[in-house]
Amino acid sequence: MRRRPEVRGSGAPEWSPARLLAALMISSVVALAVLAGLVLAVIGALTQDESDARQAARQAAAPAADMSQQDALATAPMPTADPDDALPGPVSRQAAGVLELPRATGMGPADVPTGYPRTPEGSLAQLAAIDVTAMQSGSMDGVRRVITEWAAQGGPTPETWSGVDGMASLLSAAGLSGAGSPQLAIVVRPVMGLIKGTVGEDFAVVCVNFEFTVTVEQTSRIAIADCQRMAWVGDRWVIGPGDEPAPAPSVWPGTEAAIAAGWRDLRHV
Repeated sequence: MRRRPEVRGSGAPEWSPARLLAALMISSVVALAVLAGLVLAVIGALTQDESDARQAARQAAAPAADMSQQDALATAPMPTADPDDALPGPVSRQAAGVLELPRATGMGPADVPTGYPRTPEGSLAQLAAIDVTAMQSGSMDGVRRVITEWAAQGGPTPETWSGVDGMASLLSAAGLSGAGSPQLAIVVRPVMGLIKGTVGEDFAVVCVNFEFTVTVEQTSRIAIADCQRMAWVGDRWVIGPGDEPAPAPSVWPGTEAAIAAGWRDLRHV
């Protein structure tokens, strides 16, 4: 099993992708003078989300004695970051490490690019393609369709996947229905990544740090990170069975904080 060197976290509570997306939309909503009641409702939801995240972190910190290697890798704590670190910040003069990712060779179910090799880098490229396709759909149907086709049995479902939760938070904070809106534009760029570790050739825990650009009359940007168990099933990588891994820090790509957290620049070859 290959593991990244352990990095000590800061101890700050980690914000989930759903919470960060809701916060992004709150900034746009406030700027557009939408009713204060919406803001209060979202803040209430975020408070509960933080409580749930802390409970999950405590559980991850005390794994069961009979935990498998895959579970141990997935639940191992990641570095943490302040929520403000997810917002655009000064780009570092320091060069980050580089991860070279393969390019897709075909199109798979739910219009997700596929054909990546059976390597850790291939699994990371596949996760990036899954997330980009799901979130750029801008609708609940879009994210549900993607995870239905790209999760192994025992993995995330259209009800439990963090991507579904994130889309629901974004649409709710924007005052939109589950169908989205022609006025909503979401551009998702996988900018940095890391390979947390592998167990054999068919299992990897990988993370992608995305730059989200969301436009609803005005444009806002934020970094959102996603870590998933990736399993080789048949002839492709899919999101594997089990609970989603410990979250990676959502940090604006290219900053000192991102490099310190272990993120590496992604380069397609």
